[in-house]
Amino acid sequence: MQETPQITPASWLMIALLAFIWGGTFMVTQIALTEMPPFWIAASRVSLAAIVMVAIWGARGFRLFSSAPTRNDITALLIVGAASSAIPFSLLAWGQQYVTSGFAGVSMAATALIILPLAHFFVAGERMSLRRTLGFAVGFSGVVILIGGQAFESTGAAFETAGRLACLGAASCYAISSIVMRRLPKIDAIGLATVLLLIASCITIPLALAVEGLPPIPSAKITGVLAFLGLVPTAAANFLRVLVVRSAGPVFMSLVNYQVPVWSICLGALILSEPLPPSLIWSLALILAGVAVSQFGALKRLFAQTTP
Repeated sequence: MQETPQITPASWLMIALLAFIWGGTFMVTQIALTEMPPFWIAASRVSLAAIVMVAIWGARGFRLFSSAPTRNDITALLIVGAASSAIPFSLLAWGQQYVTSGFAGVSMAATALIILPLAHFFVAGERMSLRRTLGFAVGFSGVVILIGGQAFESTGAAFETAGRLACLGAASCYAISSIVMRRLPKIDAIGLATVLLLIASCITIPLALAVEGLPPIPSAKITGVLAFLGLVPTAAANFLRVLVVRSAGPVFMSLVNYQVPVWSICLGALILSEPLPPSLIWSLALILAGVAVSQFGALKRLFAQTTP
């Protein structure tokens, strides 16, 4: 799929919704961690999401590729399935044992900067420009300011360097999976989202068994939490991500990475009464400025459509 990305009002709505969903996921995951180990949380959420999506996909007749796929298409599909959730979930689960949460947050925001040069070379209509690069750099600086001094603090852990590399590896996986997903031939969006979750399940379940053994039996409360993680930030959000990447492109999709930390902090303050950082207003201004600069053309078309 090499058509020029089409950014519509629906595209903006979808990335705003994704940022809100994923921004609250960290808070919900912390609740799940009180009874469940990290690898089993990842395996549970992708497996439940896969079951739900298979039911929806089956009701639509299990449509996938519009024409007979080539060996390269199948290989690309497997790469996206592994790199979009299974591998980065596992890298983050391991790496966050040795790094600060601030560094992990900055690593996820760096996904947008990693996507930019990759898209320039591998995706039609996504060429780098000075304006686009400046916008992404400004947005990234806003995230760093928002997270504050802990962004690059040292934990002193023996495996801290390896942990940081694992977090950056996870960010790279998200970037690569978005690029390869965009390059897939014409394919059913629900079928693609389902297959990606099935591939992720086939990786995360054996990994969780190997690392953490059999899963503990969760309480009713944690079962509900795991169900929420599987249905909303995994199944529903994975489908929205597929729609955005396939229509508006990976560079536009990467704007979500700048918004997630903002929602995470705001929801933590609203629901958990956590203090708002004094840098919130300034960092939000930089993030919005970065989005405006990098997506000036798309925003101009958006406002032109909404102006009577």
